[in-house]
Amino acid sequence: MSNAKVLPLLELDGGSVAPCCPPLTERPLNAEEAETAARMFKALGDPVRLRLFSAVASHEGGEACVCDISDVGVSQPTVSHHLKKLKEAGLLTSERRGTWVYYRVEPSVLAAMGQLLAVASPAA
Repeated sequence: MSNAKVLPLLELDGGSVAPCCPPLTERPLNAEEAETAARMFKALGDPVRLRLFSAVASHEGGEACVCDISDVGVSQPTVSHHLKKLKEAGLLTSERRGTWVYYRVEPSVLAAMGQLLAVASPAA
């Protein structure tokens, strides 16, 4: 059993997504927000995980079979380990279909990541 936490995302009225944390340029993060963001960045801090995350996020149809993304220069068990870490961080979801597992990045995760790293434009 895993004790990993999923990144909290809030659905706002109108379908927009509030990130787990405010944009880094808005104000200093509190301890809980920093821990949540660090979990996400830690999961993406490995080059193989970042390649796998990118492969899933950019795959046609928004999801990818593990059979289509496992050519990242490491063994299949290592690919499975990295995909598990991305799931535990709340960055990927998966669904088993027969023999294969299909992964997808939830659009709300990408939106939250973008908002966290957004640079506030100067006031006019």
